[in-house]
Amino acid sequence: MGYKIKLSFWQILNMNVGFFGIQYSFGLQQSAVNPIYDFLGAHPDQIAILNLGGPLAGLLIQPIIGAMSDKTWHPRFGRRKPYFLVGAIMCSLALLFFPFSSSLWMAAGLLWILDVGNNTAMEPYRAFVADTLNEEQLPTGFQMQSFFTGFGQFLSYISLFIFPLIFIGQTGSLPNWIYASFFLGAILSISSIWWSMKTTKEIPPTEIELQMLKQNKIGIFTPFIEIYQAILVMPKVMWQLFLIYLFQWYALMCYWQNNSKSIALSVWNATPTNKSLYAEAVSWNGLIGAFGFVITFSVAFYLATLSKKIGAKQVHFICLLLTAISFFIFPLMSNKFYLFIPIIGYGIGWASMMGIPYLMVVSEIPKERYGVYMGIINMMIVIPMIIQNISFGYILKHFLHNDSRLAITFAGVLLVISALCTLFIKTKKKSDLSVVSEM
Repeated sequence: MGYKIKLSFWQILNMNVGFFGIQYSFGLQQSAVNPIYDFLGAHPDQIAILNLGGPLAGLLIQPIIGAMSDKTWHPRFGRRKPYFLVGAIMCSLALLFFPFSSSLWMAAGLLWILDVGNNTAMEPYRAFVADTLNEEQLPTGFQMQSFFTGFGQFLSYISLFIFPLIFIGQTGSLPNWIYASFFLGAILSISSIWWSMKTTKEIPPTEIELQMLKQNKIGIFTPFIEIYQAILVMPKVMWQLFLIYLFQWYALMCYWQNNSKSIALSVWNATPTNKSLYAEAVSWNGLIGAFGFVITFSVAFYLATLSKKIGAKQVHFICLLLTAISFFIFPLMSNKFYLFIPIIGYGIGWASMMGIPYLMVVSEIPKERYGVYMGIINMMIVIPMIIQNISFGYILKHFLHNDSRLAITFAGVLLVISALCTLFIKTKKKSDLSVVSEM
């Protein structure tokens, strides 16, 4: 790629605005999709398998799109922008139609489409930031993504609390507030991506890179060959990261699938069969989740600064432990107001998960393969999710007695293991980068 100039804080912010819309969509997947399944009559041990479409889409889409975008350049549309624009359009359409789901399998099918769109946009976006920023500014770029992750997901969660107060009643099997939340997501998905595309230019390739692109044209099997070749020479630190992610993302899926039901049981002693009380639990989960994401975007930049002082892996270790402690406390809270205490740990942990692991590995990734390696990192995220979707229904039914509170405690145990794995990761010193002085 061409020469990277130092960007201002506001240029880096504009570059990452698109993450706001993408993460609002992901926030709805975490907070609203599982309640939709519950409202449509899903049994507790069916929830995990109904979520399988999302991780599978990520496994198939992100590395392929990453490899394709590495090999793309258009004088007008650029390298990464065409992909996250198409992804944003798909997200908006899926969000628009999702509330009209009339059955479990219709909702599950739309989740597939939504995740294909999200993953088509997400991977080129991470590579876009790595393409554009110099090494000194990479922590600012990745933690800016973490900031907008927190902000987008904050809005998606708070909509679950505010919209039921405004949009009263029910249409079909679903409350009206679900329609409002998803329609807002459809607007934000495309508009935020458009803003980043409008305000940020991609760095054009050099003449040598253009020649290489012309010589190595994309074929049907090119993405698969690129992925295979990249895995063969993958830096050791990425294999170490995969071990951390194996437990981390399995745990998070357990939490997202069970947090509303855990609150319903611990606070209201209710299950989804009592739709009115369960709706209150979903709404309250939206409020405390929103507070958690306020914590996320409040600490995001501080974590990047802290990583310079004590190291990125130490920061991630501490944040994972805080999240584990929050999961141990969460199902014990019988007073709904006390739930604001454990969510602080989750908010801090989420800020780290969205940015710090990339600092551990980015310095060891070849610049010409940012796209494919960011896609492989996403494979490391979704493989544990797929394992969870396939296995956890059995675990929940036969070992945890379909008790959502025990599911969250189980997630806490997995996060402790993930934190311990973090201590064994070895990175080059320069990967523990800091934010730029202007921050």
